[in-house]
Amino acid sequence: MNLTGTEHVNPSPTVALAGMPNVGKSTVFNALTGLHQHTGNWVGKTVSGAAGTVSCSGQTITLLDLPGTYSLRARSAEETVARDFLCFSQPEAAVVVCDATCLERGISLGLQVMEIVPRVLFCVNLLDEAARRGISVDLTKLEETLQVPVVGVTARSGRGLSQLKERLAQLLESPLPERPAPAIPADYADDAAPVLQLLREMETLHAPEWIACRLLEGDADFTKHFLQQDTISPKQQPLLDACAAFHETVSPEVFGDAVIAENILRSEAIAAKAVTKPGQSAGQDRRLDRIFLGKWGVPVMLLLLGVILWITIVGANYPSALLSAGFSALEHQLSRLLTMTILPAWVCSLLLDGIYTVLTWVISVMLPPMAIFFPLFTLLEDFGYLPRVAFHLDKSFQCACACGKQSLTMCMGFGCNAAGVTGCRIIDSPRERLLAILTNNFVPCNGRFPTMITCITLFFAAGSGLVQSISSALLLLGLILLGIGMTFLVCRLLSATLLRGVPSSFTLELPSYRRPQIGKVLVRSVLDRTLFVLGRACIAAAPAGALLWILTNCTIGDASIFHHAAAFLELPGQWMGLDGVILLAFLLGFPANEIVLPILLMGYTSGTVLTEAQSLTEIHAILTAHHWTWVTALCMLLFLLFHFPCSTTCITIYKETRSLKWTAAAWCLPTGIGILLCVSVHVLSRCVQYLF
Repeated sequence: MNLTGTEHVNPSPTVALAGMPNVGKSTVFNALTGLHQHTGNWVGKTVSGAAGTVSCSGQTITLLDLPGTYSLRARSAEETVARDFLCFSQPEAAVVVCDATCLERGISLGLQVMEIVPRVLFCVNLLDEAARRGISVDLTKLEETLQVPVVGVTARSGRGLSQLKERLAQLLESPLPERPAPAIPADYADDAAPVLQLLREMETLHAPEWIACRLLEGDADFTKHFLQQDTISPKQQPLLDACAAFHETVSPEVFGDAVIAENILRSEAIAAKAVTKPGQSAGQDRRLDRIFLGKWGVPVMLLLLGVILWITIVGANYPSALLSAGFSALEHQLSRLLTMTILPAWVCSLLLDGIYTVLTWVISVMLPPMAIFFPLFTLLEDFGYLPRVAFHLDKSFQCACACGKQSLTMCMGFGCNAAGVTGCRIIDSPRERLLAILTNNFVPCNGRFPTMITCITLFFAAGSGLVQSISSALLLLGLILLGIGMTFLVCRLLSATLLRGVPSSFTLELPSYRRPQIGKVLVRSVLDRTLFVLGRACIAAAPAGALLWILTNCTIGDASIFHHAAAFLELPGQWMGLDGVILLAFLLGFPANEIVLPILLMGYTSGTVLTEAQSLTEIHAILTAHHWTWVTALCMLLFLLFHFPCSTTCITIYKETRSLKWTAAAWCLPTGIGILLCVSVHVLSRCVQYLF
């Protein structure tokens, strides 16, 4: 779907839903459209958008959820999409969602929208939070001042949404109102008159005052897009000449600052008439920020991450065992059914021992930790804590010549690196976006956690029971910090070589702390994240199971293809402190990281199908029987942390970059670092053994 709006195949009126980030705009959209929505990309942009239909007083309306934007003076891909749609697509109306706790900022954006769209409705959201802080909003006074419809809602609970739909239907049926006062500041009206006159002579052009401001501000991207319109061609050169004449007396920066200042003064004056605030406010948020943003902010951040990892480690064991037992019982029933068919024995073995076994292994190992990790992560997001993580890490990324927003995409990578790569769209600079894509795999995804935890528990974690689980979580946290540190280092090196440049600035929104909606968080994290990621992993795991069955069941001479391949990789594996079976397990685990350990165990036991070891003691016995030491386990952990992305992530990288070169770089970069670290650890350990 192309959300440009230049062609309306749908006869229903189109309404744009605009607003700043973190004002509940998507909550309003989801509540209004329900299940009648779909997503797509905006033409020419890697920015996803959503569209849906809503019934208002018997009339069907197409509602488009524009990307969150702080201003229509676009500085990012999201803001460009919102600006271009409102300006060039001419929707019948726009709904501007505002935060009742900081209304003047929403009014600032709404005034800009009013200069473009003829019909505008203000939706004042988060009234419950405003009341909790002692802030009251006089909606009637606000409507009289703005002279547009104003509706107050609490979208999370659904309060006020029926009135919003009713007022929207009335707005669409009303005649076109007069536009607000021109956006050009009075001090520059005479100098800008020639440009404005040329724009007004184009009868098909709407919002000439607003367009004149963008041209005179020297907005190169908007000017280029605007001059490409077919109706502009006859006036293109006179417009350029008039703008050049204006800039001879007034610089674009000075004029732009004047436009911004006038907009801010107007929005503050309007908010002052309608909003009443207590003398001392925001007490709870400030107390929490002293903890999360003060001198204890970084230790608290690490503690929260460690607690989440510990809960994931401890909580995933029991449901994983239940799933494995259930799939094992189901396998017996499927085996009995297949024996009753006319299928050859090798086909039955391929289906059960190959595809089914690998597929169910991935589900039983991957689903429980994801079902725990993603909801916990989403709860922090719903609480408003994740932007505080970005605040803490912003300075570090700036020192690495990267964008602070990369901290958010890095956090997404803990759940799934493919999701983290997709999240890099929020980074405006192409150079910094590419940095984030190339280094996202340096943090371990959810699929690598089980194997990491197993190696840590067997060879490094001290004690037993609770002590062992806590020490495992701390060691895993140490590995994660190593991955984050390597992210900073590689970003700095790439910025000084292949991807030279300076870090850009960006606006970081620190939303108010909110009580998480646990029910909605569970549903959203399970449906939108857990099952989505699991589905992609299963799609890759099924053919991987078939390939693995072929390699282990087809022989050349007196050995299987699997063992021939492992023997070929034995020498490079030994140089890395590993062996050929381990390297082959990583290569065959390319479709899904979850199957690396079971392939490894199968290779050591000379099996032809994946079989789950009954206990950690049994796994430890198998590994030590094949000469595993703490050095082998350490090299295994390092290569788990730094190796090529899985197939799903590689496909996502190619879709985002449209470049085989950068996809190959994303594959080779962590792999090369992992090989270098493993070889270094192995050589160093041999030197120590020789000396002592």
